[in-house]
Amino acid sequence: MHRRRLLQLVLTAACAVATGAHATTPGRPRDIRIGLTPVFLDDQLDFLKQLRAYFERRLGWPVSFVQRGSYREIIELVRVGKIDFAWLCGYPYTRYQQDMKLLAVPLYQGKPLYRSYLIVPASDTRTSTFTDLKGKVFAYSDPDSNSGYLYPQYTLLRAGENPASFFSRTFFTWGHRKVVEAVGVGLAQGGAVDGYVWDTLARVRPELTAATRVAHRSPELGHPPFVARLKIPETEFRMMQKVLLGMRDDAEGAALLRSLNLDGFVAGDGHLFDSIAVMARAVAAGR
Repeated sequence: MHRRRLLQLVLTAACAVATGAHATTPGRPRDIRIGLTPVFLDDQLDFLKQLRAYFERRLGWPVSFVQRGSYREIIELVRVGKIDFAWLCGYPYTRYQQDMKLLAVPLYQGKPLYRSYLIVPASDTRTSTFTDLKGKVFAYSDPDSNSGYLYPQYTLLRAGENPASFFSRTFFTWGHRKVVEAVGVGLAQGGAVDGYVWDTLARVRPELTAATRVAHRSPELGHPPFVARLKIPETEFRMMQKVLLGMRDDAEGAALLRSLNLDGFVAGDGHLFDSIAVMARAVAAGR
């Protein structure tokens, strides 16, 4: 009996090793997993290390970032509960809000709002609307992006144009910064980009935005929100929300917000994204 018990203990220990980092042990909860999509931070690993350390100290839990190349990959991870939180776009939030919970919305220039920018090469001083680019090459950021896809599609439909045939060629860059780069080097004669990202790049990488010009700005829209998986424990939801909302109230959090070019976070309201939902329905209906 003693030998059998010893064997069971050995097998249990081996099993724990095999399950790896996501196994829970007494006194050490599982990692809190936060999904990120490619924005202007995609090459700032030092900043992400600082942000992770900040979250870990405030939460008292280990934190890991999960980065993917498209919104859709992160959306699916949230919907099936593989990650706990994610920084998404308002467009997929309106489509899948029944599968996730709104956690917090960034404050940019004092508001939980941002704009979509139509950008063109700096040498193009004439373009002022999407319709001026008929027959040109156009760069979108991501098919699940509001600013980088939905808004231009909606605007063309409202102008009586067919977005599928309006441009001579379109392509996805899979990142707002990459839209700026594509337009700046002449791979596209126009592009749709998150205005918050363009403005922030203008501060930290002005040589990129200097090669482009903002030709048109959309009305204000709900800023890309932080969301949580639908079945997240209420304690974890409230703790993470408290950390985000409290960042502007401590020196370290405020410094991280400055690096993000944000003023803070608010709990937000689903109605912030009503105008995005209207555009999504119109584009889905082709009108």
